[in-house]
Amino acid sequence: MSDGMERQQAPLARHGRMLMRGGCHCGLLRLAFATSLPAAALAPRACDCSFCRRHGAAWLSDPDGRLDITVAGRNALLSYRQGSEAAEFRLCARCGVLVAATFTDADRLYAAVNAGCLDEAAILPPAVRVSPQSLGRERKIARWRELWIPDVELRLPT
Repeated sequence: MSDGMERQQAPLARHGRMLMRGGCHCGLLRLAFATSLPAAALAPRACDCSFCRRHGAAWLSDPDGRLDITVAGRNALLSYRQGSEAAEFRLCARCGVLVAATFTDADRLYAAVNAGCLDEAAILPPAVRVSPQSLGRERKIARWRELWIPDVELRLPT
């Protein structure tokens, strides 16, 4: 018996990885997040800092995952630092959507993706509230090295 509502299915997996796509509202920033974790294991983390709360951000990552961020227009990507200023928040210059947070460590770019920007957000579990603002800068960076996506490509227009 059907209630007339369709349940959103997990995106197609390739080579044992689930690929989730998304981006900002206007389409200038596009995301492709590949993960070997099942959707049920990807609990978004809702940071309780004022910046993340005001943007409705809940962060997803997989330390074995990959994230491609494609920027479609010149000057379309804004970066903003706040708090410990260790991470860069990546926003669309046209529509203002916060799509990711990144930090660089030893020439490697790490990232967490804002779950609300993914087309498949409805298949994810509810967000879990976290409070990284109570951690010092070095402890935050250590956690990001453990939790965030270490394989990130930021594709800027040429």
